[in-house]
Amino acid sequence: MGEEPRERAEILRADPEFRRLATSGGTHDMSEFADVLATLRRIRGISPFFVLDVGRPGPDWLPGEAVLEGPALPGVLDAIGARYRTDERRVAASLFFLSWTARLLCPVVGAAVVDGRVLDVRPQNLWWRYDDTAGLAVRLAEPAFGPDVPEALAPVVAAVRSVVPVAAGLLWGNAASSIAGALRTVVRTGTATREECERWGSRLLSAPPLTGAGEFLDLPGDLFFRRRSCCLYYRLDGGGTCGDCSLPRG
Repeated sequence: MGEEPRERAEILRADPEFRRLATSGGTHDMSEFADVLATLRRIRGISPFFVLDVGRPGPDWLPGEAVLEGPALPGVLDAIGARYRTDERRVAASLFFLSWTARLLCPVVGAAVVDGRVLDVRPQNLWWRYDDTAGLAVRLAEPAFGPDVPEALAPVVAAVRSVVPVAAGLLWGNAASSIAGALRTVVRTGTATREECERWGSRLLSAPPLTGAGEFLDLPGDLFFRRRSCCLYYRLDGGGTCGDCSLPRG
């Protein structure tokens, strides 16, 4: 038995979510499920942000599509504003989307670098919840590969902007920053080389509206990225500019 079939067999024996899906009687592509679960196993050791769980959660979780309409998103933005002591709704909106992209795009980037495929992180394939203490948590509904990042994030960008008139370029800049931060972590952990991650960064940021959201800098050492918008973190009490911020440091 080759390495990949052996890993799939191990997943079938060990993963309860895979066994549930395999015996549910649906038309799932079990080969793809096994591939995705194997990929998630490979990347979860990179850092805690690369851990993405799968399957039905507890009753306090919301389906991903609840972020697109209804009271959930406005309520979370209110909670974020209270947590960070800001009455600027656009700041709360930016912080929410920055958390959303960080939690989802770290595993997306890890899967792309390790296996060359993109995880399905569209809202219809997610569960999520927000806790005043722990913050945002997300998980996949089913282990599947999906479309590129812009298609997965566009409905959430639109939903945020329907609640708060925040600039679309700011939100897409947050996504670009999350992609770059994930690639930097991949380099620092030795999972891939800087050159490999720069190529993946160029590829992932080449599709509109991520095009032009920032650029990788040709500097020695670490993987450096400079975005062309600001996440507004500096607007918080005690906040400042991030390492990839376009604003001058002062």
